[in-house]
Amino acid sequence: MAHRLALVTLAATFVLILFGGLVTDTGAALAVPDWPSTFGYNLFFYPWSQMVGGIFYEHSHRLIGAAVGLLTLGLAAALWGAGGWFRWLGLAAVVAVVAQGVLGGLRVVLLEDTLAIVHGSLAQAFFGLLSAIAFLTSRAAERPLRDPGPSLRALTLTAAVVVYLQIVLGALVTHAGWLVLHWAGALAVFAVVPVVTARLRRSSGADAPPMASVLLGLLALQLLLGVGSYLGRFSSVWIPGEQTTMLVLSVAHRLVASLILGATVVLAVWVTRTGPARLERARTSPGRTAGEERSQVAPGSGHPRSVPASRTPLQSRRRRPSTAISRLPRRRSSAPRSHVIAAASSPTCSPSRSRGSSS
Repeated sequence: MAHRLALVTLAATFVLILFGGLVTDTGAALAVPDWPSTFGYNLFFYPWSQMVGGIFYEHSHRLIGAAVGLLTLGLAAALWGAGGWFRWLGLAAVVAVVAQGVLGGLRVVLLEDTLAIVHGSLAQAFFGLLSAIAFLTSRAAERPLRDPGPSLRALTLTAAVVVYLQIVLGALVTHAGWLVLHWAGALAVFAVVPVVTARLRRSSGADAPPMASVLLGLLALQLLLGVGSYLGRFSSVWIPGEQTTMLVLSVAHRLVASLILGATVVLAVWVTRTGPARLERARTSPGRTAGEERSQVAPGSGHPRSVPASRTPLQSRRRRPSTAISRLPRRRSSAPRSHVIAAASSPTCSPSRSRGSSS
């Protein structure tokens, strides 16, 4: 239940970011001058017939934002029922979505570009949080990587932070024209993320190589969209489609950035979560050594090896046959062993005669 609701909320937030990009790139941010009402109407009762031009983008953005807020409340309720630290994730999502709505309204009322930058940056952070929640509530979170090591954990965390900072620098390009810092951030992203994908390909987890390939594909697509957006906005090069093409490139550039952020956040959570999960298994199974745990997965493949079950002290003892003869006390004979064997193999020797002769 919580996982499905997290996926729905994540998808709705993606659509919300799409319409936010349309509002920004079409200049429709101030098409509706009042807030929280829309030209004096209640948000949910504004006539659909009047939603034309920039009003369509801005008012649709508000409606989708309200839907995301309601979905987030439902998600927080589902996570609260799950207990533990899931409750804190749900509360964090509620706080973020409320703050996002207030920032969007203040942007309209106060006409501050700084609020627009913070509003866009918080939207991407909220998307990353929902990506982590959707992953943690899925079955994939129960399949940790094989011994990722501290270096891979540090790399994935660094990648998520660098990608988010690059998104913030992108907001500065949109609202303030700070292009040089965005270029530097792009170099940092392309220096860190491919290293993370290369390290993930060496891991034995069955899901790691496909995720690394998807992340590399998104990174390549983002590079093409970034170059196209730059040529359309900051150069005199003619682009087919002109304004429509520029709008599509810019909005798609923002959406792919969201997907890259979500992917890096999921990878960081996945790799970081592997450490505590492994320590917990070692604590609950003290008889298991680290070498035995590593031998469960063959290097370079996702197939488990057959590992013999650990034997307890009681299981390691040899079982003796539980026959009546084995429980009888053995009588030591003073005769040589060869005489005893010869007597036992003699065809004329019977048990009664042998007992009589010995007496």
